[in-house]
Amino acid sequence: MANDKVSIFLYFVSNKIESWSQTLRPRVKSKSVFAERSIWAALLLGLRASAIIPLSHGVLPFHRPILEGISVQAQALLQFLSPVPPLLLMGVTYLLTRKRIVPDMAARAPKARVAAREMAALWGYGASVLAVGQILGRWLVGEGIGLHLDGSLFGATRTQTPQEVWSWAVYNFVLYAAVPYLFFSRRGYSHEGLNLKSSNIRNDALVIFVVLALESTLELAGKGGPGITGHQFVMGGMISFVVHLLGTGLPVMVFIYSILLPRYLRLTGSKSTTVLLGALSYAALHVFEYWTVYDSLPHAALSVIFVVTTFFGPGLIKSYLTLRTGNAWVHLWAYHAIAPHVISDTPVVVKIFGIH
Repeated sequence: MANDKVSIFLYFVSNKIESWSQTLRPRVKSKSVFAERSIWAALLLGLRASAIIPLSHGVLPFHRPILEGISVQAQALLQFLSPVPPLLLMGVTYLLTRKRIVPDMAARAPKARVAAREMAALWGYGASVLAVGQILGRWLVGEGIGLHLDGSLFGATRTQTPQEVWSWAVYNFVLYAAVPYLFFSRRGYSHEGLNLKSSNIRNDALVIFVVLALESTLELAGKGGPGITGHQFVMGGMISFVVHLLGTGLPVMVFIYSILLPRYLRLTGSKSTTVLLGALSYAALHVFEYWTVYDSLPHAALSVIFVVTTFFGPGLIKSYLTLRTGNAWVHLWAYHAIAPHVISDTPVVVKIFGIH
């Protein structure tokens, strides 16, 4: 009997080792994920947070009301540790998806040469949309149009009208989501080819529920609750959901996780590098946040450092969720549309829309 148990255990271990080796073989020669240069590059990038203190000279140029009164040293530490919760959620995601067949996302992208052209064209288009948004927004309301509403995550820096909010949402939805989606659909890419179709609905739903529950609990614990009445949370939450779904959720999903991510995987052949590129892409789309300052070289450097260290972690979990499920909708519902943009941003929307 004991020998039978030992045999079963050895058989299980050998199968696991064979499975891991098959997964790693096309990516790296070594079995260690740290053999990839992209991993070391990401670790070195994280160390850039140490440049915050000497660059700032003890004062940060950003106006982020929620963080007022917190020292530069404490904010630098927060930036350095910010990827920890997303990394933990990535571990949870792996456990939830370890028994499913992971879709071959690279097969959804065209051949490498075409993928490279499409990737470059999309980034050129995205950079133009970012630039025009800055010019147009400053001309109309004195503040550029970014991928986050003024007040999102860090508190509002000015008074906004509902009309401004809807204009922001429509601009981002049309130019980052609708136009790219229609363009690539016309080129013959199906919903599956754009990571917009589930290959395992039950497992996708499980991942969404667990990750959303954990992230929502973490956000509520960190903020001590929404700080508004139940009526305000319900009414403001519905508006916040729609506004942020149009203004940042769907634009990010289509631009990065539907279109760019499969092409990253096709071009690199590496899942780790693809996840990192997805995270950097997410940060790049937020380079012009309402709180960033580019009026001098030190301020620009600090802005870039804070943008990368703020959005790299969330970008990691979004990329990993999409890679493991092959379904870009999973990251939208699990870690974007509701948490944080309903859980954390509803008080901002309540104030803008005057909900009592």
